[in-house]
Amino acid sequence: QVQLVESGGGLVQAGGSLRLSCAASGRTFSFYAMGWWRHAPGKEREFVAAISWTGSSTLYADSVKGRFTLSRDNAKNTVYLQMNSLRPEDTAVYYCAADVDLATVQAMPHYWGQGTQVTVSS
Repeated sequence: QVQLVESGGGLVQAGGSLRLSCAASGRTFSFYAMGWWRHAPGKEREFVAAISWTGSSTLYADSVKGRFTLSRDNAKNTVYLQMNSLRPEDTAVYYCAADVDLATVQAMPHYWGQGTQVTVSS
């Protein structure tokens, strides 16, 4: 089992920045690909970004490319989502996710955190 706890959400103005963190515990964190999904009101949950267990490979949704950066610190069992140039359409609950590889995190991850709210005002 892997337990995931997100933090760092909040309210920010358009154009601003936030950094989300996801702390993992349980099975060896460094062997899992990690990522983020988000769920906005009235929309389906969507993939945001994923990072391999080594940190050498990343995937991003087209809507966040060039604005969001995902990184990980295996010594701290933590992944970070740096979100810059935020837009009102980025408003959503952001969920940390984990699974065995990038493709699975992008498609249907097995492990989920409880979510953290990000609100971007115009």
